[in-house]
Amino acid sequence: MLLLISCEKNSSSDNNHLVFRYNEHKNIGSLDPAFSKDISDIWATNQLFNGLVQMDENLNIQPCIAKNWTISENALNYSFSLRNDVYFHKDALFGNDSTRTVTAHDFEYSLNRLLDNQVASPGSWVLAKVDSFKAINDTLFQIQLKQPFPAFLGLLTMKYCSVVPQEIVEHYGSDFRSHPIGTGPFKFKRWEENIKLVFRRNNHYFETDKKGRSLPYLEAVAITFLPDKQSEFLQFSQGNIDFIIGLDASYKDEILTADGKLRDIYRNDVNMIRGPYLNTEYLAFFMDSEVPEIQSALIRKAVNYGFDRKKMMIYLRNGIGIPAEGGFIPKGLPGYNKTIGFDYQPEKAKQLVAQFKKETNNLNPKITITTTGNYLSFSEYIQRELQKTGIEVNIDVIPGAALKDAKANGKLDLFRASWVADYPDAENYLSLYYSKNFAPNGPNYSHFKSELFDNWYEQSFTENNTKQREMLYSKMDSLVMQQAPVVPLFYDEIIRFTRKNVKGLEVNPVYVLDLKQVKKD
Repeated sequence: MLLLISCEKNSSSDNNHLVFRYNEHKNIGSLDPAFSKDISDIWATNQLFNGLVQMDENLNIQPCIAKNWTISENALNYSFSLRNDVYFHKDALFGNDSTRTVTAHDFEYSLNRLLDNQVASPGSWVLAKVDSFKAINDTLFQIQLKQPFPAFLGLLTMKYCSVVPQEIVEHYGSDFRSHPIGTGPFKFKRWEENIKLVFRRNNHYFETDKKGRSLPYLEAVAITFLPDKQSEFLQFSQGNIDFIIGLDASYKDEILTADGKLRDIYRNDVNMIRGPYLNTEYLAFFMDSEVPEIQSALIRKAVNYGFDRKKMMIYLRNGIGIPAEGGFIPKGLPGYNKTIGFDYQPEKAKQLVAQFKKETNNLNPKITITTTGNYLSFSEYIQRELQKTGIEVNIDVIPGAALKDAKANGKLDLFRASWVADYPDAENYLSLYYSKNFAPNGPNYSHFKSELFDNWYEQSFTENNTKQREMLYSKMDSLVMQQAPVVPLFYDEIIRFTRKNVKGLEVNPVYVLDLKQVKKD
């Protein structure tokens, strides 16, 4: 018995370098790409499915199942030429061959499924600017837009637009969520919901590395579902999972120094990777508020000038994150301009508050920041700093779901929010200030309105010159900052901790987990 147990342990140890293990504390709702709304679902479906195009770590659009494409001169017609060597994962429902090649007709079915009201995919919005699409033949797929939209290829990289096989989807119906068949580098093996999820290597995957070697390198991916970040960190520190992402208050001071460096006890076993993350954390004023302080550009600008973002990041985030002294567009996206925002000028803030008091005869200006418990420390820091400028600041802490509902319905005068890019184009951020996007029917939670901004925003859709469009984005961002409907706090950074033996796990600004070129020593 001892010999058998020893052999079993050795076998497991020998295979350890072929299995990538991570924890998903938020659980996974579905493995159907049509429902890949949350990061946890996107990470999982990214291992199982492919689309026409994909994005590299530098936000460049690259071929995937489409080997190349052309765009018409009027920027309305996209023609994709497909590879003829992409196979769906094996399944008995395919018949004797257990698989088949992907064709343009599969993409026609997959996109029609996104638009099907009975399916009710949360990703149907990605086709809002699409007029029509069709398979010309097995290897040619065409999409016609209603109007030019330079960011369209970026939209197609989202997991919503993955290709799925009609016969498998229609057989399983809603149970396709737990019987996924795709084309990705890994294939579905087993799922015990809220306990463990296992993928195995797809031996017929079509992509290779730069040396022509088949991808992926790993044999399997194993996902656990420990419900809290502290337990996740404990498993990581013990070597039971291979990576964790982000900083949580429960362990940030355990693993990092105050200036964002790995502590000595982890340097021999852990690698830390940092990179820009397309996420802007901010406070937003509701511009239709009847509160005089909220209506006043003087107070809104005083709030922006009145606290030190650099100190805030050091003390509250261990230096992880970039102080938002530019505009609303985060660092890492074309259109970002570091000169158009607000830096720390306490005397300027005091002057603006004094001017407000004189003009309104309001000697005690007050504002209330509504936030969630996770960001209470940020709000308390801002509260202390702004009170030095003459603004009385109250803090209202409510649950995340309540804040989300209240900000969408214009019930909050000043609230904390964040905006993570749905696709890698600054238009995604500027859409928050387009007057036709007023919440709750769109993402303009501040109800900012400017005719000039609207004209520039609409003009950007027809501007095909990349540099000109970037300049237009920067002008729009600058216009927003001049009226200060928001207080940018910081541009987030992705921070990943991996075991030393993990190689090839790159960071990317859109927060996607790509394991096809990961290997373990």
